[in-house]
Amino acid sequence: MSQKYFTRDHEWLEVAGDVATIGITAHAAGALGDLVYVELPEPGRDVSAGEAVAVVESVKAASDVFAPVAGKVVEVNAALVDDPALGNSEPEGGGWFFKLRLAEAADLTGLLDDAGYEAFLGESA
Repeated sequence: MSQKYFTRDHEWLEVAGDVATIGITAHAAGALGDLVYVELPEPGRDVSAGEAVAVVESVKAASDVFAPVAGKVVEVNAALVDDPALGNSEPEGGGWFFKLRLAEAADLTGLLDDAGYEAFLGESA
């Protein structure tokens, strides 16, 4: 059973066991516009919560993708590098960016659930 969380920086993560799959939200993908380039972290890299670990470029802007939690990068989505448009067509599915093995499950406590993220979007509109 997996659990999904969101950040105020518009990343999502889906946690299954001690591994979190991370990407940008549909809201972020829509705000960025058509994605044209993605730079992903190297597998094996240790990252801290809040650290910029990936870059996404669109026709409108470039943006950092932050690690919502601390951990070690265990996998990256090579399909996204080959076809950055996956980040637009499947932002919260096949357009995921990387997977982290969680350093500390307690890091999840400061993240938003689906209802909390929707409320956050409503406040920032």
